[in-house]
Amino acid sequence: MKALVSIITVNYNGLRDTCEMIDSFRSRETYPRYEIIVVDNGSRLPEAEEIQERYRDNPVPDGSLSGTPVSFPPVKVVRNINNGFAGGNNAGLKAAAGDYLFFINNDTLIKEPVLDALVRRIESDSRRNGGVSPMLKFAARPDTLQYAGFTPLSPITLRNAAIGFMQQDSPRFRIPRETASLHGAAMMVSRRALQDAGTMSEVYFLFYEELDWSAQLRKAGYRLWYEPAAVVYHKEGMTARRGSPTREFYLSRARMLFARRNLRGIGKYLSCAYLCILAAPKKAAVYLLHGQVALAKATICGTCEGIYKNIRTA
Repeated sequence: MKALVSIITVNYNGLRDTCEMIDSFRSRETYPRYEIIVVDNGSRLPEAEEIQERYRDNPVPDGSLSGTPVSFPPVKVVRNINNGFAGGNNAGLKAAAGDYLFFINNDTLIKEPVLDALVRRIESDSRRNGGVSPMLKFAARPDTLQYAGFTPLSPITLRNAAIGFMQQDSPRFRIPRETASLHGAAMMVSRRALQDAGTMSEVYFLFYEELDWSAQLRKAGYRLWYEPAAVVYHKEGMTARRGSPTREFYLSRARMLFARRNLRGIGKYLSCAYLCILAAPKKAAVYLLHGQVALAKATICGTCEGIYKNIRTA
């Protein structure tokens, strides 16, 4: 019997996207054993109730790959406060029964089955393989890659790159490889690895959660993989708009928190000094030169909160 996969997604004022994601799995996914768990992170409207009602009677979208009626279990809906990306996913974990946990953004779609390829990648060496992310493409530009693996973070500046980002899909990106980090938009982790490494830290609220968790999984002795046989299409940017003060605040905050949580020795102090003395002031100065006062303020405030935030409670 195939292992059970729990698909966990967080909804926050994103009813339409969430339902499109669910429908894409119900119409395209052929893996025989999976459940879908939607965590509503305190949406303004009663979206949790709408999702629960919409999928109560197991509707099957048109265009199912099987061509025959399929019975689905009701979507599990978890009502939660807005405690961020990690908090929402951790709330979903409490309702998950799967041997494998597939965390996926609600603003994603699949066009072909993905679960079997991801499960097979982990099971190819289940004692050492802890997690896997699929190929990610932009939904608006389906031939353009968003993710084909991550390069390692540089030790002081904490910079990395998404392999293949904004490049056309080609055979060189269709080779499975180990990756430094999983991608938060779509990542599968075995329950065994979860138990060894722990859940995602909720200290971040937004950004760097998957980088932090990837670091914890690797510290626990697990390998992380990029699997191009599975492809997920990402609409991107529905939670915190690019160029917004909210995004800049949490991104600046997260970089500092990551350095404090994951670096050791002199490297930790050098990285923190670089972020607060060089990187943040330089970025804020550039924003001020362009008249973007709110973004400059968000950069400095986020960095400062990252310095003083208590990281021992998360």
